[in-house]
Amino acid sequence: MVCGGFTCSKNALAALNVLYILISFILIGVAAYGRVAAIVTSLTLVGSLITCGVVLFFISLIGLIGAVKHHQVMLFFYMIILFVLFLIQFALACACLAVNTEQKENIAKQGWMMASDSTREDVQRNFNCCGYTNQQLNSTDRLGFPSCKTSACCSSPEHSEAFCCTGKSSNSSTTCPCDSCFDKLQDKIYSAFTMTGGVGLFFSFTEILGVWITVRYRNQKDPRANPSAFL
Repeated sequence: MVCGGFTCSKNALAALNVLYILISFILIGVAAYGRVAAIVTSLTLVGSLITCGVVLFFISLIGLIGAVKHHQVMLFFYMIILFVLFLIQFALACACLAVNTEQKENIAKQGWMMASDSTREDVQRNFNCCGYTNQQLNSTDRLGFPSCKTSACCSSPEHSEAFCCTGKSSNSSTTCPCDSCFDKLQDKIYSAFTMTGGVGLFFSFTEILGVWITVRYRNQKDPRANPSAFL
């Protein structure tokens, strides 16, 4: 049987946990990119996958130590926690992939409404945009925005007096020269869900492999140990 011996199972489990450590960094990095690339969205699902990545990192350390020492108790808790983590990560990844266009837009809208004026101003400056969708709203509206004077699109003299650039209603007849922030962020929001969900789903199946190897490894005797010490 392929990799049926104690040493092979030990090395396979140790190597798999090293892989999990790398996977945890990938999960954290990809999910963090999703949050940074779409600053104004309250991406709870993406944030949850970051948490899964952090938990996976620490669980992998436990599994690596348990594999090297053939520690029964550590391997048992490692196996249980890894299986629970698989269920959570699998569910979150599927949820990210299952979110439709309308739901993504609603999440982005809620994120903008919850953001502070300073956050909105940072988004407008970083992405050279102005307002969420309606550029005639003032800052007191829930979908409103602070003036876009720091955005590059408002820097030219002929456009600097537009309502969106100054926030003064007396200049509301001037057309806003900037694109809306939703138009600028739309593709990034969609790719954040797809990329995070895809990576999370793919790597969740490796965790089932880890559970299976751990079950086999726990029930194998260490040929170098005292047989009477085997539980």
